[in-house]
Amino acid sequence: MLSRSFPAFAVSVPVARRYVTDVLEPEHLPVETSQTVALLVSELVTNAVRYAGGQFAVAVEYTAEDGRVWIGVTDASPGLPVLRRPAVTAERGRGLQLVGSLADRWGVRRRRGTDEKTVWFELSARPAAPTRLGT
Repeated sequence: MLSRSFPAFAVSVPVARRYVTDVLEPEHLPVETSQTVALLVSELVTNAVRYAGGQFAVAVEYTAEDGRVWIGVTDASPGLPVLRRPAVTAERGRGLQLVGSLADRWGVRRRRGTDEKTVWFELSARPAAPTRLGT
């Protein structure tokens, strides 16, 4: 599992997203899977920036044998994420709805004896079949 820490600033959101896509790029995942991973990373990292402060870490694991991508965003915020049902006109509050809708599985785990928590998701990610030019 690869992991990297980032400062909890808004400018870290695209940097963290790029980190994850760079780690997964050699796996030649289907474009749709890569795009979904990038979107969900953005949502979880934005929550870490907004609510945690300090810094956060992003962990990436890809298991080729079963075609699973696991992403975890860890921060030291004592609060747990809340799945909201915002008004149609609300400008935010839909991040975990996206995660719940697009990920195969997701959850939160707390590290014992600390405020540290990891919000994670998994996706099925079979590598894209190689294509031949001219076909």
